[in-house]
Amino acid sequence: MSLFIKKPLEQILAQAEGEKGLKRTLGAANLVALGIGAIIGAGLFVRTAAAAGQAAGPGVTLSFIVAAIGCAFAGLCYAEFAAMIPIAGSAYAYSYTTMGELVAWIIGWALIMEYALGAATVAIAWSEYLNKLLDGAIPYEWCHSPFESYTTTEGITHSGILNAPALGILFLLTLLLIKGTQESAFVNMIIVFVKVAIVLLFIAIGWKFIQDSNHTPYLIPEGTEAVKDQAGKIIADYSGWNKHGWGGVLGGAAIVFFAFIGFDAVSTAAQEAKNPKKDMPIGILGSLVVCTLLYILFGHVLTGVANWKEFVDPEKGREASVAYVISTYMQGYGWLATGVTVAILAGFSSVILVMLMGQSRIFYTMSHDGLIPKAFGDLHPKFNTPYKASWILFVFVGLFAAFVPGHVAGDLTSFGTLFAFVLVSAGVWILRVKAPHINRPFKTPLYRIVSTLGVLICTAMIIGLDTQTLKVAFAWMGVGLIVYFLYSRKNSKLRNPGEILPKASDFE
Repeated sequence: MSLFIKKPLEQILAQAEGEKGLKRTLGAANLVALGIGAIIGAGLFVRTAAAAGQAAGPGVTLSFIVAAIGCAFAGLCYAEFAAMIPIAGSAYAYSYTTMGELVAWIIGWALIMEYALGAATVAIAWSEYLNKLLDGAIPYEWCHSPFESYTTTEGITHSGILNAPALGILFLLTLLLIKGTQESAFVNMIIVFVKVAIVLLFIAIGWKFIQDSNHTPYLIPEGTEAVKDQAGKIIADYSGWNKHGWGGVLGGAAIVFFAFIGFDAVSTAAQEAKNPKKDMPIGILGSLVVCTLLYILFGHVLTGVANWKEFVDPEKGREASVAYVISTYMQGYGWLATGVTVAILAGFSSVILVMLMGQSRIFYTMSHDGLIPKAFGDLHPKFNTPYKASWILFVFVGLFAAFVPGHVAGDLTSFGTLFAFVLVSAGVWILRVKAPHINRPFKTPLYRIVSTLGVLICTAMIIGLDTQTLKVAFAWMGVGLIVYFLYSRKNSKLRNPGEILPKASDFE
């Protein structure tokens, strides 16, 4: 039987309509909030200054627009699929019916890098910010992995034991997810309100501190000299084509793309949407539009209050950027710097929540197809949530967060996301050709152009990732193929006549 056996669309729709499935409790507002919750995290506060200092200068606002356009092409394709196929599997489920089982498995395996490893990495960063907010009250040993250590000026070496705060936030959010999707969405809505309010405050207050001279020139000029640190090491080189001018805008777009990761997680909640045909496109595209507008305004204010050259310093171009700008140029608003830290913690929390939710729902769908063990699809008898998948995910993500340094994941999250974007963009065109008469509540406009540009732009971003990240990503894919041929192919319900999924007519 072919490796690219396709799952009939009627079987996917039958899964979505089954009486024993996930509860449909989410409205359009919940879905938009889920998208914003997944998108606005530290990426906004971290990547903006980094992109400005390393490639785009004040033109980072244009970088956000470029990255948003790339995401919009994929977002339109996601919206068509999510409205047409309201099932929890997201890109995995869409690929199964358009490109076949092997491709679906590969993307399902790649999404683990986006959601599971992403959640672990964000949890580690959450721990770092919590300790910063508490002014270092948590002992080093209990907020770092065993592979990390530092030596004080007195010559005393401290080594990490485990990252307890990271493990703690993962545990609490896992309990919340098991309790119920509606409860999780409500908490996420509160978190989203807090962090968006802080972002709006920074934009509103910072606007009056903007100096027009900081936006002139708007793009980094060609011939700008490289910047070195005190040891003589180059920390910013502007000689590359993507480090100045319009090329720098594109280089900045690759950096800030990370700040857009998450809107696709809305599609994993399709099976829990009250009216997925109408609400899924609103949730996916609405959250993308809201976040893009906030990003552009935020970038304009940040590079207007402080000159982009000040963000060349890695410390200022990372998490300290906003606090640095407030304390240095916005006198009298020190409380806002604390508010930004709280917003970042809130942002991290909602990102972790949505990532854990997205991954558990993908596990849920894959288990129903027989590609992973049945336990991943078991629903809680009272809460109707995939509780075993959530606990298994907590163990996996928790071990990573507690005992592995955060930088190890690197850009693997971006790889998994971009790979999903490529396949979803291609899948829309494929299904339009092979199944033109299927009811599509939402249609991607100019789908040939949108699909092509979605594939090309996201593929270009994958190629732009560093070599080490690509090596690790392909190694992970290799492990996934071994698992597929040793277990998943043998247990696939499409390949086992006695385990064929029900037809849509069985639910009528």
